[in-house]
Amino acid sequence: MTAADTSESTPLSTENQAMGPAKAEPHGVDWWHEVKSIALLILAVLAFHSFVAKPFYIPSESMMPVLLKGDRLVVSKFPYGWSYVSPSFHPLPFIKGRIFGRLPERGDIVIVSPQNRREDYIKRVIGLPGDILEVRGGQVILNGVPVPQKVLKPIRIPVDGNAPCPPLQFPGARVEGRDGKTYCQLPVRQETLPNGRTYVTIDMGPSSLDWYGPIRVPPHHLFLMGDNRDNSADSRAPLEENGLGGPVPWEAIGGRAEFITFSLDGDSSWNPATWLHAFRSGRAGNSLRPRSVSAAK
Repeated sequence: MTAADTSESTPLSTENQAMGPAKAEPHGVDWWHEVKSIALLILAVLAFHSFVAKPFYIPSESMMPVLLKGDRLVVSKFPYGWSYVSPSFHPLPFIKGRIFGRLPERGDIVIVSPQNRREDYIKRVIGLPGDILEVRGGQVILNGVPVPQKVLKPIRIPVDGNAPCPPLQFPGARVEGRDGKTYCQLPVRQETLPNGRTYVTIDMGPSSLDWYGPIRVPPHHLFLMGDNRDNSADSRAPLEENGLGGPVPWEAIGGRAEFITFSLDGDSSWNPATWLHAFRSGRAGNSLRPRSVSAAK
């Protein structure tokens, strides 16, 4: 029994000796592996921003009342195909055409990159290729037919750091509510496009932007306007005034606005205790797709 035990254990002992002492695991950071991982992550994020969707910040009042300065929203990149402005940082010069291109619909809210500037604007599609478009006394006329407008009850927007209701832009609009808060009371109209898309615009009265055209929208171009009709650098405004200078090529469209993720009132400070109170209530999740007449009724 003892001899058998010895003969059975001998090979195990020999094998252990042949293997020698266990090698120590290498220590330290594999920097090349870490750099590759970070680079792949950055490329994945850029690809998602360029071809699928990206966040967008509203920096102005040109799309009030549907969008307020301080809103954060999601812009989808694929509905109209891709063009030279699709990469997140617009590194490319103008290139004619789109990949899997499709025209926006009237009423869509789109991101546009003017050819003379490396920045994004957000506007609403009003005119399509071939349309004869003009504006008379603030009313849009498409192909000789006035776009229906309906005067609505004035809306009230709370005054805050990102919506200060400046007197030069909204003269006499500041009012005190029964709750003791200050509001920006604005005259609004509901506008309905030929395809049934409807939305609300702000019209403060006569302005230089109330008269335009008539012009024919060229092939593969779009005529864009802001909902804050008297305060929007859109297709009606010349390039010298930071406008779009007329219809824009469809290659300049970077995507479609989908919904608001959150909104900040601009009244926060360096103190983290003020950050939570800076969120505007009731705006997160609001869809930016225009309603149809049937859905609005």
